[in-house]
Amino acid sequence: MDVKSIRQTETMEVNNHLSDKAKKDYDLVKSALKNKDQRAYAELMDRYRESIYFMLLKMVNNRDDADDLTIEAFGKAFKRLHQYTPKFAFSTWLFKIASNNAIDFIRKKRIQALSLDAGFTNDDGESMEISITDGDLDPIQALQKKERVDKMREVVTRLKPRYRQLIELRYFEEYSYEEIAEELDIPLGTVKAQLFRARDFLFQILKNTRDTL
Repeated sequence: MDVKSIRQTETMEVNNHLSDKAKKDYDLVKSALKNKDQRAYAELMDRYRESIYFMLLKMVNNRDDADDLTIEAFGKAFKRLHQYTPKFAFSTWLFKIASNNAIDFIRKKRIQALSLDAGFTNDDGESMEISITDGDLDPIQALQKKERVDKMREVVTRLKPRYRQLIELRYFEEYSYEEIAEELDIPLGTVKAQLFRARDFLFQILKNTRDTL
């Protein structure tokens, strides 16, 4: 099928089943791809940023994470924009990318210090756990908790210095993203991006370690 036939087929698909809103989205997609129109990209974000954010907030139950994941979802969608076809609405395609990315994030996020109860299997097939509970503890429980936190800190030391500092500030010192940005004098966006990578690196270390936290 030649390019002209493909375009005719796409036009028929758009006219046959897409809503007026979806047709507008498709026009913006075409403008973004064909003309590199930054205003088209911006308008697509404006149309769906809030709804994507609240969907992700329900999934991860954390505003900072939801904000990060919203940015990532649009970044991934725009990078793959050439793959979108009008067989279905752009919003359906975008929400699928966002939800899949969030599911992957949830799977990797095994290091919520001091409050995470999770388990996974390392590459040797051994069962691993991070089980650090909150609340009132008896002396034995308190000692066990301290030992688990100490082990977590030891694992964190294996990260590169810049990632180690971010993890310590965020999860051990419980700084907000804004406080970390101010403390380290780096942009807020850089803090979020590097923390995401630091969490991923730490997850990989935990996944392959033989220690049980």
